[in-house]
Amino acid sequence: MAITKDQEITELKELNNDLENYFSNTIIPQLFFDEDLILRKFTPPAMKQFKLTKQDIGRSIHEIDNNLRHTSIIENIERVIATSKILEKEIQTTDFNWYQMNILPCINKRDKKPNGVILTFVNITNRIRDLKEQEKIISEYETLLDTVSHDIRNGMTGMLLSVQLLVDSDLDDKDEIKYYSGIIENGIKKIKLIIGDLFESSSQKHKYKALDEILNIENILEDVKLTLINEIYKSNATISYEVNHSEVVFPRRELRSIIYNLVSNSLKFKSPDRNPEIFIKTVKEGKFIIISVKDNGIGIDPSKHEDIFSKYFRVEFSVEGSGIGLHLVKTLVTNAGGKVEIESKLGEGTEFKIYLKQNINKLLKKK
Repeated sequence: MAITKDQEITELKELNNDLENYFSNTIIPQLFFDEDLILRKFTPPAMKQFKLTKQDIGRSIHEIDNNLRHTSIIENIERVIATSKILEKEIQTTDFNWYQMNILPCINKRDKKPNGVILTFVNITNRIRDLKEQEKIISEYETLLDTVSHDIRNGMTGMLLSVQLLVDSDLDDKDEIKYYSGIIENGIKKIKLIIGDLFESSSQKHKYKALDEILNIENILEDVKLTLINEIYKSNATISYEVNHSEVVFPRRELRSIIYNLVSNSLKFKSPDRNPEIFIKTVKEGKFIIISVKDNGIGIDPSKHEDIFSKYFRVEFSVEGSGIGLHLVKTLVTNAGGKVEIESKLGEGTEFKIYLKQNINKLLKKK
């Protein structure tokens, strides 16, 4: 039995009513634009993203305001119409919420070509926040592992050198034996302390996070000098200070690692023509404590000033180290809201300036 025209009209009205009912009651923001980018329908939740009213039906997308921080939405719609392919993209609104935007082509059954698109928006703000938190945790794990492995390896290196010197020393010279034995004992204590801190942090609610302390910079410098005593002695290096500001707020382990790596590099890349001279200076500038480490070593080519902070980067003629020292320095400083600057000339030496952001009042409030 053939369907009459009246029956077709009735069927179309019913389908249209079903569509209107769907658009009116869905909780997902959706918009329907035809191939000329004219708005034909939208769901009430879409009013939040596009500031829509019923008067916007029949208007071009160019005339409709939105609060999306996404300037290429029109180009995206045109691409879907041209290619008939679904497009998915994460976008952010001006109120800093995140949405999964899907643009689906509406295919005309007669010619199998798109005659418009449907835009849908699914709120994924919580998912994005979770992902960012996971990325932060992963970054903290990597930094922690790099720092701990670096500190343990350097401690082991110092002890091995002391053992070699002890073996070669005069066994009748009790003072010399006592001196090298003290270095070995100190190295063992430091490694035990590092391992102890690692286990202790894993049992706390703030696990894997280094806590800020009010530190005395002179104490940190003396600690680093003692750790590097063998290298300083072997290279006949001179280390001098000008501490204009003694107190700094920073995690102890991280500050020690920063200064250790900078001084160690100055000793490692010394000039073959002169004894190493390392000058360490601290000053306060606004909200920052600046620690500068300046040497008279071989210097660094200006074209390498960015590369040296890359993980595992090593100077071509370097035969020592893993290449993560300066990467660790920059990571620890920038993660704490600071910055690292470098001034260097080949053959003349290098100066690193570490800017550590300070907030003693915030630390005191926690206590």
